[in-house]
Amino acid sequence: MKLYLKIWRQKDANSKGKMVDYTVEGVEGDMSFLEMLDVLNEDLIKQGDEPIEFDHDCREGICGTCSLQINGRPHGPDTRITVCQLHMRKFNDGDTIVIEPFRAKAFPVIKDLIIDRSAFERIQQAGGYVSVNTSGNTVDANAIPIEKEMADKSFNAATCIGCGACVAACKNASAMLFTSAKVSQFALLPQGRVEAADRVRNMVRQMDLEGFGNCTNTGACEVECPKGISLENIARMNREYLTATAKG
Repeated sequence: MKLYLKIWRQKDANSKGKMVDYTVEGVEGDMSFLEMLDVLNEDLIKQGDEPIEFDHDCREGICGTCSLQINGRPHGPDTRITVCQLHMRKFNDGDTIVIEPFRAKAFPVIKDLIIDRSAFERIQQAGGYVSVNTSGNTVDANAIPIEKEMADKSFNAATCIGCGACVAACKNASAMLFTSAKVSQFALLPQGRVEAADRVRNMVRQMDLEGFGNCTNTGACEVECPKGISLENIARMNREYLTATAKG
């Protein structure tokens, strides 16, 4: 396949970026989207040009770092996948593909297609943990009976990989789906109930401080989430937050 690419190029966080046109040939349908970018970068290096910077790590849909806006959609024209799992057979010979970084005030561009998602890390640091006293005889976690339904919901919430697709899909750049998933994975388990009130207050406060927008329940976040994190988590976090603030 021969493809025409329009890619966002930005030297650094303080520079003004712009879309730049590229042409890449010899693309095979079984290539992943990132492999296609690898081919383009090899051509650019051979020509003496600077390669395009983009994030990637596991290339197995686990780490969530390969976050790109492709033709206006987070992670591209497929569902329940990350960019590294997107194959070029989803495109046709001669297609024009627009590739941008995720757009959000809380996700500043570092260079080209790389964004700073450390805001997510600070939200998790604000309350995404369980404090334990390790002195004395501690109770084995597996000794605490947990309903399977609750355990399954907690596990499903914990599958969030923090890629930021929910923020990119939201017209308000809201991080409610991400934050609610991190709240839910603890709130649904007895081990997480001890600090539940402080956790939700601290995480919501940090989310607001980072500059993420408000949720208007359009549902775009759930649709574009590669792990299918449910909107139910947002409703749960709202209940947790109302209860926590009512208790003071």
